[in-house]
Amino acid sequence: CEQWPLALASAMTTNSEKAEFKRILVTGGAGFLGSALCRRLVNEGHDVVALDNFFTSQKSNITDLLGKPNFELVRHDVTQPFFIECDQIYNMACPASPVHYQYNPVKTMKTSVVGMMNMLGLAKRVNARILQASTSEVYGDPNVSPQPESYWGHVNCTGVRSCYDEGKRCAETLCFDYHRQNNVDVRVIRIFNTYGPGMHPYDGRVVSNFIVQALNQQNITIYGDGSQTRSFCFVDDLVEGIIRFMNQDEYIGPMNLGNPTEFTIKQLAEKAVEQTKSKSKIIYQPLPHDDPKQRRPDISIARNLIKWEPKVPLEQGLAKTIEYFSSVDMRTFKKPTGHDAHTNSMVDKEAKKRKVA
Repeated sequence: CEQWPLALASAMTTNSEKAEFKRILVTGGAGFLGSALCRRLVNEGHDVVALDNFFTSQKSNITDLLGKPNFELVRHDVTQPFFIECDQIYNMACPASPVHYQYNPVKTMKTSVVGMMNMLGLAKRVNARILQASTSEVYGDPNVSPQPESYWGHVNCTGVRSCYDEGKRCAETLCFDYHRQNNVDVRVIRIFNTYGPGMHPYDGRVVSNFIVQALNQQNITIYGDGSQTRSFCFVDDLVEGIIRFMNQDEYIGPMNLGNPTEFTIKQLAEKAVEQTKSKSKIIYQPLPHDDPKQRRPDISIARNLIKWEPKVPLEQGLAKTIEYFSSVDMRTFKKPTGHDAHTNSMVDKEAKKRKVA
């Protein structure tokens, strides 16, 4: 009976080599990326504990895992210490959509910084390897394209997006300082725009916004003129890259993970309308403060180090995502916040007016 995890790992692993059984903690484990990662790790036979406070996620994301003998869900906020014996920690916890992370910017910063310190402290105590899910937002509004890991970024440290951008930058600093000072075994990845089944319908990010609007025959809302670019990576591709990087021993990071194929926001809107066969019209609204004009990863390190690059083209990934959103019961979802893309930008604008006056 005690041997079942090893047998399950042998039977279910999707890698060419059999995965070594590990006890793994995934913070933010009920979120979009966290749940996809948990599902993959559970299917490989690892003993997985998912931590989540359910601010922007919900249990329905992981309903299929709840009965698995090698999966456990714990309601917990990473800003509070957590104690467990584990071999690996994937720190995925933090709201990633501007409308969510700007709702409570102080809590967003605490999640990135205090949460990171708590998880690094845990990794130090139990001698676990820890992977930090950082973000392309550390590059800010870049004046270099594509963005290599050596680029230090162009970030506004006092703007409405700073709670997330600077929080993630600080979290990276903590990882490298814990590594230098305490020899903690860290891995740091910078995730670019990711999409796919499992996204929250009220996620507030561009792919989910466009698809939900198109399916509901609503106007497709583009902020700005639509010429700003993004690179969209399908979730399965990203999870593969995350796991490969965690389990290599040559490089601690940072390493970009994303799709280097670039699209304008207008092109994405047009694809969403076309592939849903919607009658929606595209409308334009002002660009929120500090919204980056360009996102495109240089994935040379990922290609060379872990032999990884995205395989799912945007059209195919969108088809799977549209199928997912077409099947979900929207009554089971609620908006995590009442924020929209302009809420904090308007507050910031009014505050600056009062200061000038």
